[in-house]
Amino acid sequence: MKRILFFVLIAATLYAQTQQSTQQQKIGYVDSEIILAQFPEAIKAKSDLEALVSKWRKEADSMATELQNAYAEYQKQAQTMTQEKQREAQQKIIEKEQKLQQYREQKFSQPNGEYFVKQEQLMAPVKKKIFKAIEDVAKEEGMHYVLDKAGEVVVLYADPAFDITFKVLDRLKRGK
Repeated sequence: MKRILFFVLIAATLYAQTQQSTQQQKIGYVDSEIILAQFPEAIKAKSDLEALVSKWRKEADSMATELQNAYAEYQKQAQTMTQEKQREAQQKIIEKEQKLQQYREQKFSQPNGEYFVKQEQLMAPVKKKIFKAIEDVAKEEGMHYVLDKAGEVVVLYADPAFDITFKVLDRLKRGK
């Protein structure tokens, strides 16, 4: 009987300590999509990247048009060409197609394509500033954890009192 009472007392003490420690933890959250959509440096980085992608797509489209024109021209003249000329024309078409595919892979393949490299270059300093601002606000607010409700962490409910998104944005915009 004393043993059971002893175990119950220990379990109750551990439960009370667990409850007390969880009540002292303060958790906040941010919405990174809002921050990225409103932080001027992030907007500029995205704009710069989109301009580069637009340039690359125009180049790829130009190459694709050139390929289509070469193929259409080949189809028109194939009947009048010698076997040798047909092979040469086919080879040129294949080379254009390979060049286009190679260009697309060079620019857009994951993870080493120029798009992803440039995205990392442009966004790394922005992310660093955002994480620093989140850390500073979290420390000021006495928070132990900060979640991102826009990311893969699923936040099923979030009390707006713990939303520090706009405090982080304010800090970023003030440049602190």
